[in-house]
Amino acid sequence: MPIFGFDLRQLGCVIICWTELIVDAGNLGKMGAVLVTGALGQIGSALVPTLVRAFGPDAVIASDIRHPTSAFDHTIPYELLDCTDQDQVLDVVQRRNIGTIYHLAAILSAVGEDKPQAAWHVNMAGLAHILEAARLYDCAVFFPSSIAAFGPGTPRDGTPQVTIQRPNTIYGITKVTGEMLCDYYHARFGTNARGLRLPGVLSYSAPPGGGTTDYAVDIFHGAVRGARYTSYLKPDTRLPMMYMPDAVRAMCELMAAQGSRLVHRNAYNVAAMNFTPSELAAAIKMYVPDFVIDYKIDPARQAIAESWPRSLDDSAARREWDWQPGFDLDAMVSDMLAHLPLTNP
Repeated sequence: MPIFGFDLRQLGCVIICWTELIVDAGNLGKMGAVLVTGALGQIGSALVPTLVRAFGPDAVIASDIRHPTSAFDHTIPYELLDCTDQDQVLDVVQRRNIGTIYHLAAILSAVGEDKPQAAWHVNMAGLAHILEAARLYDCAVFFPSSIAAFGPGTPRDGTPQVTIQRPNTIYGITKVTGEMLCDYYHARFGTNARGLRLPGVLSYSAPPGGGTTDYAVDIFHGAVRGARYTSYLKPDTRLPMMYMPDAVRAMCELMAAQGSRLVHRNAYNVAAMNFTPSELAAAIKMYVPDFVIDYKIDPARQAIAESWPRSLDDSAARREWDWQPGFDLDAMVSDMLAHLPLTNP
């Protein structure tokens, strides 16, 4: 039977604005455990601890294609999992009694352009195997789409929820295809698949993974290590961005939302802020007065950035599941620098 009633609010879910998710998960066993693929990546590294705080360490299964480092919390159950192997996926979902899957494993935009065949295989075969496991074992699925799902023909300012999507990167193509595949599984099999079109996501807790928006994380490390950073994007390149606590909260809130309210369930635009490298540098300079930014443009990443939106219309997410961001640019910069102490003040 399809799952339409996955609602953490019915379990006593309390979302604390800005940073924390606290859940009374006494009924989690009735729904099964939570599996996170790509758990060692930038988003997974933040999502897993949040889910553990909500549900307890025994109810969250972290997985990735590589062994965890010493920094990983080894009290959390872990599976070495290649999502492109259908048998492995089915085995973990069945053996671990999985009820919800956050499928984060993917090859990102810049790396994908270097390895397009690998990006297609990992991103599409992995999602197809996750959705098939969800169909067979009655799981809910979260799938992160991206602003990369848009393309040069998309309106770049206030990009609508429903608009032309003709991306010109393999990463973007896999995201559009993934959105459609999730739609198909929901319409054809009743699979409870939900997703967000994430903007660039910034985090202090894990290194970025090969995306075009990585500069917005790297710039902070430059600021605290030597008060200097060389940007590979032009100073006026505006892109939508989101701080990791907001991104994690958006994922959890979407999965907690009443299914009857969701119209655009598999690909919600979500927005928090947008800025350029020069604007971000100016915001950092308010806290690190000696900070200097210069520019050495990477034509490949610049071309990708110029095919993406400058800002998003996220009114559908606000209307259908009450989305509201907690961090603006200054709040994000202040918190990032507070967690990355200056080594060369």
